Amino acid sequence: MASVAAMKNQVGEVPTEKQLVERARAMIPELKKRAKQCTADRNVPAETIAEMQAAGFFRILQPKRLGGYEMHPNVFFAVQKLLAEGCMSTGWVYGVLGCHPYELALFDDKAQQEVWADSPSMLVSSTYQPVGKVEHSDGGFYLSGHWGFSSGSLHCGWVLLGALVFPEDGEGPPDMRTFLLPRKDYKIDPESWQVFGLQGTGSHDIIVDRVFVPEYRTHRAVEGFLCDNPGQKVNEGPLYSLPWAQVFVRSVSTAAFGGARAAVNAAMAIMESRVSTNTGKASKADPMLHGAISAAHSQILEMELTHKATFDELIELAEKGKEIPMEKRALFAYQSSTVVRRLARLVDDMVQLLGGRAIYMSSDIIQPWLDLNAARAHVANDPNNRTADVVGTMLGQPPVFTFM
Repeated sequence: MASVAAMKNQVGEVPTEKQLVERARAMIPELKKRAKQCTADRNVPAETIAEMQAAGFFRILQPKRLGGYEMHPNVFFAVQKLLAEGCMSTGWVYGVLGCHPYELALFDDKAQQEVWADSPSMLVSSTYQPVGKVEHSDGGFYLSGHWGFSSGSLHCGWVLLGALVFPEDGEGPPDMRTFLLPRKDYKIDPESWQVFGLQGTGSHDIIVDRVFVPEYRTHRAVEGFLCDNPGQKVNEGPLYSLPWAQVFVRSVSTAAFGGARAAVNAAMAIMESRVSTNTGKASKADPMLHGAISAAHSQILEMELTHKATFDELIELAEKGKEIPMEKRALFAYQSSTVVRRLARLVDDMVQLLGGRAIYMSSDIIQPWLDLNAARAHVANDPNNRTADVVGTMLGQPPVFTFM
């Protein structure tokens, strides 16, 4: 196993925020060229993953002591938005795989060392559906099950899986945990991902047939909620004192910004040259289309500002060692949950005003439109799950939904 010092030596010079953002922006044209193949293959191309690795993108939220950059979350999300502008499936996969180093930093140090033992560039996929069957055993658990929606799983050597751990004595509520497994302990079903949008995310099924998982390779949801995680003993920076859910929920809503921006650009391009063959009216003179594009453009920027301000505030509180009020946590999670649905509606408003030109699969606006509508299905992007806690915490009540 490589030492921590050896891992640090593999990092090289740490890029600046500006350099990382510029690298992501430079990838947009090539991502656009690869987008149709990404969709057809139902998988992000291996060369794209390699380029993101080389650019250092997956290390942004990774601990410095284990080869990462340990940067402000807004750097991570800025990169994600740009990648998603080129290809929303690629941006989605980056968001999911790129946020996992953050959660791994919360695990017991022994688990962290195992994942990054040979290289700090190891990638980990996930599916947090609590569908696993758990059996108690000395020093850990036996895990079995069949999970769906593991984005980018074909590119990863480990996986994070959700399951409920019931008390051995049968008394009390179950304990929600995430189980960390190496590639040898699970199978991927590469034919399971047959969907209408975000096809390129390769969110395949994961199958586990009763394998042993040591206790140290599990992470309790309550620890993430209370910001009291085993990994904070070794990763002492303020970054890792944030609630884990605040990072995760934004990782599955932020790609929508890039997808919506790509849709706005596509709508503008169609508008410039489209003249209806039925009415003879030019789209560039259509005030309703102007209104739809203006609304999308301005509201994307408004939501992005809210997103940036959220993590600026979270990091400021963390750096001061202050607790984040539950009212703010509930509000921030709710705001994240509304992003995809709002952006999908805004893009839909543009699509319906672009006539027959927009309905061809060759149209640049159709894939982002499909991707945004598919992204709504993620549980973290359903605001109905969050409203009770927003109102309840405003009234001073404890939260019901602790993943926030």
